[in-house]
Amino acid sequence: MLHWSIRPLELPLRFTWKISRNASDAKTNLVVRVGEAAGASGWGEAAPNVRYGESPALLLTQFEGLLQAGLAQVQELPDLTALLEAQQPAHALRFAVESAYVHYLAQRRGQSVPALLGVPAPLPAVGTAFTLPIMAPAEVAGFIERYGLARFPLLKVKVNQELGADLLAEVARLLPGRPVLVDGNEAWTDADALLRFIEQVQRVPALNVQLLEQPLPAACADDYRYLRPRSPWPLIADESVTDAADFHDIARQFHVLNMKLMKAGGYLNGIRLLNEARAHGLRTMVGCMVETSLGIWSALQVSGLCEICDLDGLLIVRDEPFGVVQEESGRLMPQPQVPQLG
Repeated sequence: MLHWSIRPLELPLRFTWKISRNASDAKTNLVVRVGEAAGASGWGEAAPNVRYGESPALLLTQFEGLLQAGLAQVQELPDLTALLEAQQPAHALRFAVESAYVHYLAQRRGQSVPALLGVPAPLPAVGTAFTLPIMAPAEVAGFIERYGLARFPLLKVKVNQELGADLLAEVARLLPGRPVLVDGNEAWTDADALLRFIEQVQRVPALNVQLLEQPLPAACADDYRYLRPRSPWPLIADESVTDAADFHDIARQFHVLNMKLMKAGGYLNGIRLLNEARAHGLRTMVGCMVETSLGIWSALQVSGLCEICDLDGLLIVRDEPFGVVQEESGRLMPQPQVPQLG
């Protein structure tokens, strides 16, 4: 019988993490462990997100429910999948449980995680975007210098309707020509108002916007269909795709899928989403929540299926506890072995 456990992990952040819908100075994630009494073990991380109705307390309660439903009796990955399908825990918890078990299997079998999952291995060093949260425009220069943003190949800039244009203008002034991903986190509710914002921003000198991520709410499918042929920048689906999607319709709304394992609910479903997106002509991206290097290590295991990586979550954490991914010159280097956290 396998032994399962879960524990909360308090994570103070290096700076205030402000997006269009909320702001925080700390996060509470959870770490799941599964293993034999003396032998192989695996670890997984859950980063609950209020956007999807998740909280640490909910996930802890649901984990107890999984134990009562027979989690410790799981013998193979299909058994675990069947249990999770029957119990339907929050996506972040489902990912933590499944990834812990996959990591356990990989260690027990002496395989890499990509080999076990049947996906391409990640590169030894993977370039990542780094995110500039919403802040007063006067604070941008100090933030760029303090956190060394010039070393990253792509900058993601969180925007809202009030400060978005000014923030982007400051980034362009300080880092002219640097590729930028604009992330609205559903801040606009009207496609024409968004197009007026885009027209305004296009006049900013030396601003090099490459991508526009989820500027309207996920429910605004008609607006996205209207926007897609009119946007000068490729549109990224984030909140519009969680663990399931009609990709025939998503391809009419967006150009790129941002797959996050915490939304997808597991490696297996995340890989399925990426493959379906590619089959429908969408570009693919792997993203993250605010996560430790354990969660980022996990996301890197499927990065071989993705054109764009936005995996800076561990760089937002003030005292990153695990060190299983290192960053240098804007590139992430995961340790080759399955993480063993003690």
